[in-house]
Amino acid sequence: MSTHARAPRMARTPVQQAALIVGVVFLLIGVLGFIPGITTNYDTMEFAAHHSDAKLLGIFQVSILHNLVHLAFGIVGLALARTASQARLYLLVGGAIYLVLWLYGLIIDHDSAANFVPVNTADNWLHLVLGLGMIALGALLTRRRTGARTAV
Repeated sequence: MSTHARAPRMARTPVQQAALIVGVVFLLIGVLGFIPGITTNYDTMEFAAHHSDAKLLGIFQVSILHNLVHLAFGIVGLALARTASQARLYLLVGGAIYLVLWLYGLIIDHDSAANFVPVNTADNWLHLVLGLGMIALGALLTRRRTGARTAV
């Protein structure tokens, strides 16, 4: 039997919990993108090109690169969820990146070589929701609460 007492584990803050959940979801999506059946037209998946007809859940256009980006976002989310300040940074910067991807998806021609990730209309809407959602989580879960004001 070990006589070493474990150090008490610090409870995660809400922003750390949010970053952890977002990271796990990104990991899950990244893995699911590589599973035939969950990803339709799996045999057409390419590394990085708009020619890939592979679609996660039959909706979101994916490629090997796209799936790897999701996996990387997930790993970073798990790593940065260790502290509140890093979790906040992950959510805010990650959200900003997804808003840039949303704008990118609106601007490029989806049938051009510029669509190397690749993205489709469904991806664009998802990127908008992810960007706004991650930024909202990072900002709202770290707001400083002020005490109730007392009437004089």
